[in-house]
Amino acid sequence: MKVFKKKGELTRFQILAEIAKQQPHLRQKDIAEKLGITIQAVSENIKSLTDEGFVEIREGTARYHITKRGIEKLKKEAIDLRKYADEVVETMNTYKSIWPAIAKEELESGEKVWLKMENGILYATKEKSPASAEVLHDAQKDEDVALVQLSGTIELKNGIVTIIKLPTINQGGSRACDLDKIQKIYEKGFDKVGIMGTISRAVTDKLEIFPDFEFATPQATLAAAKRGLNVLVFAVGNMNKSITKKLDENGIQYTIEDTECFK
Repeated sequence: MKVFKKKGELTRFQILAEIAKQQPHLRQKDIAEKLGITIQAVSENIKSLTDEGFVEIREGTARYHITKRGIEKLKKEAIDLRKYADEVVETMNTYKSIWPAIAKEELESGEKVWLKMENGILYATKEKSPASAEVLHDAQKDEDVALVQLSGTIELKNGIVTIIKLPTINQGGSRACDLDKIQKIYEKGFDKVGIMGTISRAVTDKLEIFPDFEFATPQATLAAAKRGLNVLVFAVGNMNKSITKKLDENGIQYTIEDTECFK
């Protein structure tokens, strides 16, 4: 956009527009407050506009007057600005927000599909649901597919988090745990398993449990639960507090299996 290419041109345009309104008793202070700039900046710009013949200063209630040359300048820049704004609006109207999903079936470009969340994964399917979208490009079954025109609500129920609070190394660590009881809890079935702390790694290694995440566990636990997954987390001592805080803030249901269960 050529208009306002030079530094300060937009400010000069705005000041000229304010003067063109021919408001009685217009003061530099009024212009400064309206545009959110300093009075000094207004003064310097008015002097520049006056020197270039776009504004003239007279005596009377309307001290500042826009000249014929100033009117022509203001009109041209306003038209250029409007053209640029129209281009931006047109671009935004054609802009498409694209979302990825996994295709449940073979899908064709332009086809209407419905969305489902299963095991934390977003799927596009021909089976109707409350949320729909349009396929942007052809996709094979189980392939990633680009979707546009998303509408409706994806049905999603929060998962439940179970936290096993393990003893610290000073309390005996993994040797103080009742591994049989931990195994029974694990066998209830969970979509994801997370661990926090060295003791957690030792316990899961002994039970041959393979965790899905070990780092940024509070964030990963929350993300999984919000996608409808049930999560089991092993946390040492008070490490569980960093998880429960996030779960409380987001209304995620959880239970804590305390150390006392494993004496």
